[in-house]
Amino acid sequence: MLARHGSVLLLEKEDTPGYHATGRSAALFTRNYGNPVVRQVNAASAAFFHTPPDGFCETPLLTPRGCLTVGQGDDTGELDALLALSKPGEEVTRLDVDEACAMVPFLRPDRVKQAVFEANVADIDVATLHSSYLKGAKARGALIETKQAVTAMTRTNGIWNVQTARNSFSTGIVINAAGAWADQIGAMAGARSIGLVPKRRTAIIIKPPAGITSATLPAVDFVGSDAYLKPEGGMLMASPGDATPAEPHDAWPDDMEIAELADWIERETTIKITKIEHSWAGLRSFVEDEAPVVGYDTEVPDFFWLAGQGGFGIMMAPALANLTTEIISTGRPGTQSEDFAHALSPARLL
Repeated sequence: MLARHGSVLLLEKEDTPGYHATGRSAALFTRNYGNPVVRQVNAASAAFFHTPPDGFCETPLLTPRGCLTVGQGDDTGELDALLALSKPGEEVTRLDVDEACAMVPFLRPDRVKQAVFEANVADIDVATLHSSYLKGAKARGALIETKQAVTAMTRTNGIWNVQTARNSFSTGIVINAAGAWADQIGAMAGARSIGLVPKRRTAIIIKPPAGITSATLPAVDFVGSDAYLKPEGGMLMASPGDATPAEPHDAWPDDMEIAELADWIERETTIKITKIEHSWAGLRSFVEDEAPVVGYDTEVPDFFWLAGQGGFGIMMAPALANLTTEIISTGRPGTQSEDFAHALSPARLL
């Protein structure tokens, strides 16, 4: 989106864009996920996902999936709150035990007290979304340089000089979209820390029980636990929903987390795990209020933060791209972004 308005250079530390959090996403679009500000941003992205711009991609970005949130105890608060978020057309409904177990046959009836089903939750084709953004950027003249980890930055006479191990680049504006490394990039620019905390999340791939076709299942969340399961390419992806603070690094799964997750799945469902087909981990980065940080630094000129997207970055991508482009090209949020732009500004963290 920025490449429509000026010269854009993307510096990527890794061999290929999307190596870290983008390539390890759970890839679900659910407007009711996250805190109120995050839900606003998700809602602002919905139209893009449902009807991408002409020429953006050749296949749909969303595939209907649905999400079943299961209550395993007497505490109905989270399910009631989810129902309260429902708006016309969002199809959020309460299910009884029999209905929930019919929808997801591997649930244990004795471990289900009640459930809520969100019909409008969808799988995101992250690979298509990401490649289409890159294709569009290149088509508008943006340059993408890989293996270009930034090592230093200085600003002289209104121009930033950005150093990598291989090159030096000059620019008027620096956009800090470095994910888990955003505070490190900020420090290079002389900016205050935004208090960014990368948190590791683990995921595994397992086979569904015999006779169950995963493609027809919804995603499943469990009240009282951050664990979830979702269909993934004929298999099941499962995560304990862990959020372990970590330093920025190429995240890897923790063996103990995997063992505890496998044990939890076998206790709470009828799934018997004989093999972990695949496992991985990613870093989801948050500031204190768990909303993204989007806007110019309050003290360092022409240094723009696009960070702290937590576990919502893929869902929020269209809205955050729009807000970033509005601020940089016009100096202010547009009508589609003004309701939440202030809540994302770096100024709120002072």
